[in-house]
Amino acid sequence: MEFSIIPIILSLKVAFAAVIIVACTSIPIAALMAKREFLGKDVVESIITLPLVLPPSVVGFMLLLFFGKNGPLGRLLEQWFNIRIVFSLSGAVIAAAVVSFPLMYQSVKVAIENVDRNLEKAARTLGANEIRVFFTITLPLAWNGIVAGLVLAFARSLGEFGATLMVAGNIPGKTQTMPIAIYFDNEAGDTWQASILVMIMTIFSFLVIYGLNRWGKRSKHNSKGDGN
Repeated sequence: MEFSIIPIILSLKVAFAAVIIVACTSIPIAALMAKREFLGKDVVESIITLPLVLPPSVVGFMLLLFFGKNGPLGRLLEQWFNIRIVFSLSGAVIAAAVVSFPLMYQSVKVAIENVDRNLEKAARTLGANEIRVFFTITLPLAWNGIVAGLVLAFARSLGEFGATLMVAGNIPGKTQTMPIAIYFDNEAGDTWQASILVMIMTIFSFLVIYGLNRWGKRSKHNSKGDGN
């Protein structure tokens, strides 16, 4: 039996694209939520992290309501830009980004909250504006949390199944990522192909967790060394 690497390639494409979207959106939002207090902040934060606890199928259904042919965003994109999100690789990317966003957001927010505010105040005292303080003080000091969030978001995007299946469907060679391929290969009785994909995802997930733990321990050790 011939093994197809197309689901692996599609999964990597989806994961990388989703992580780029998540990184560009979560960092400024997390910085705003970590540094500002405003009316309804708890409600906004609950909405942001909601995909973390909702079943992926529910997230997928909500995305269909927005990006479907009759949805507000879906109709706008199709009529104005001739872009169809449903049953496309773009739909898989959006689904993965929405599901993995809370992981990145939480990691970045905690990291920014733990930045020493005295260092930021000192930079402002020396004449640095807020943008310069953010890029030269806040981001570098929150870098460990940002990297951890990126890794977790990538792993989550790579393993996304429920929301992706509802929004992008199961189209071999187009939207069939590894988790979807595993499910349908098993349903079709192709346990050989499914077993290889399961092994690949298991090994990758283990390496992600192991590498993240090792990197975290090394970062703490280096921080203690610098403090001494």
